[in-house]
Amino acid sequence: MEERPETELISIPATPRASTPEILTPSGQRSPRREGGAATAKSWTPTSFISPRFLSPIGTPMKRVLVNMKGYLEEVGHLTKLNPQDAWLPITESRNGNAHYAAFHNLNAGVGFQALLLPVAFSFLGWSWGIISLIIAYFWQLYTLWILVQLHEAVPGKRYNRYVELAQAAFGERLGVWLALFPTVYLSAGTATALILVGGETMKLFFQTVCGPLCSSNPLTTVEWYLVFTSLCIVLSQLPNLNSIAGLSLVGAVTAITYCTMVWVLSVSQNRPPTMTYEPVSMPTVSASFFSVLNALGIIAFAFRGHNLVLEIQATMPSTFKKPAHVPMWRGAKVAYVFIAMCIFPVAIGGYWAYGNLMPSGGILNALFGFHSHDISRGLLAVTFLLVVFNCLSSFQIYSMPVFDSFEAGYTSRTNRPCSIWVRSGFRVFYGFVNLFIGVALPFLSSLAGLLGGLTLPVTFAYPCFMWVLIKKPPKHSFNWYSNWILGWLGIAFSLAFSIGGIWSMVNSGLKLKFFKPN
Repeated sequence: MEERPETELISIPATPRASTPEILTPSGQRSPRREGGAATAKSWTPTSFISPRFLSPIGTPMKRVLVNMKGYLEEVGHLTKLNPQDAWLPITESRNGNAHYAAFHNLNAGVGFQALLLPVAFSFLGWSWGIISLIIAYFWQLYTLWILVQLHEAVPGKRYNRYVELAQAAFGERLGVWLALFPTVYLSAGTATALILVGGETMKLFFQTVCGPLCSSNPLTTVEWYLVFTSLCIVLSQLPNLNSIAGLSLVGAVTAITYCTMVWVLSVSQNRPPTMTYEPVSMPTVSASFFSVLNALGIIAFAFRGHNLVLEIQATMPSTFKKPAHVPMWRGAKVAYVFIAMCIFPVAIGGYWAYGNLMPSGGILNALFGFHSHDISRGLLAVTFLLVVFNCLSSFQIYSMPVFDSFEAGYTSRTNRPCSIWVRSGFRVFYGFVNLFIGVALPFLSSLAGLLGGLTLPVTFAYPCFMWVLIKKPPKHSFNWYSNWILGWLGIAFSLAFSIGGIWSMVNSGLKLKFFKPN
């Protein structure tokens, strides 16, 4: 029998261009393999076995099936193992987020009342050290934010949907919980408590500004305003999951940008107090000055918040092989942090320029009311206070969501069923009133900001650097290896120092929050 030429055995028209594998570029985008030259090394993916060489000897019908299967696998993703319990929890219940949602959530979480305290830090640090510290902290936390975004899917087939999960992957099951659980929960609960303090006090200032002397017969006390604000927070907290509060995050982002701009513009447009100077606040002893500086640096550290929510925000996005979640997440985060810089730097610099060392411990908002309540129209002041209230209400929701998620995770793991609406509502009412109790028992703000900045600083500045080294494993003694270890240990050292400064400031202030009282 005459043998047919070999070319007839493989006479199927080859279409390698349609299924050419893609190469992951450093920017996160994917491009076709370069023509010619040596073969480029490529990491394994779930569809890498469906290559042109594999497809070439296969008949056309089977080839079409395999090509379609490859496209399906690329759309489904990395064959990620999903935990069925995630579909019951607030953070991962909905995965239809996008870059816009990421920008809203990051901006709402990243800027807020803590920016109003930055001039307080400048009053102890002065111009030079205040600006230098703020710039260093901004770019340092931006780098660690990028690390967290990249580590969300660092291991094929696994999404780290929560900060604690990533810490467990890096440090081990037990050590990861010990290192990350307390500061993340403390950051969420502490921020919620501070928001109740700021929101309740600002509602009181809004009421006094609008009503003036006409409503001074039987006004609500400060604690009663805390209760009013907490009740509003509890009503809004009934929204079920993180994606459902995207509209609130948009409101929080817009109001934060607006009132930050209004506060510093109104402050610099008025005459400065005649007795103010730009010399740092003098303290009676050297040790007191040292601890005051540490507390001021802690306030700057606390100004950059939201890293405990980065993985949670990214978990609300769909992720596929062609469209991984880190691409829209980083795009939204970059936009958010441009606006954050436009808020915090003018507030810090403009507030210190306007009030100098006379800045009260309550921040620039209280300075504006105390010094210029009779110079600025009541309408402008009332609008500013109202915007602050709206922002605090929105920020309370996103910072409370990890705590709600922890409550419901404990419930679902014990009962193996989702929370009913009554159980979910009960958790959120309980959490709101616990924070109210803490706020009433410990009503100090600037000292709380310094302590919060110190205790939670590793979450933002230290742990991500350690996680990058332990998970990505860069070459030992390389620049990447050294820089991350140095930044991580510097973050731990600063955390201890700032915490000491915050505790000293709390003791020194006699556990009292100093607010300007209206005349």
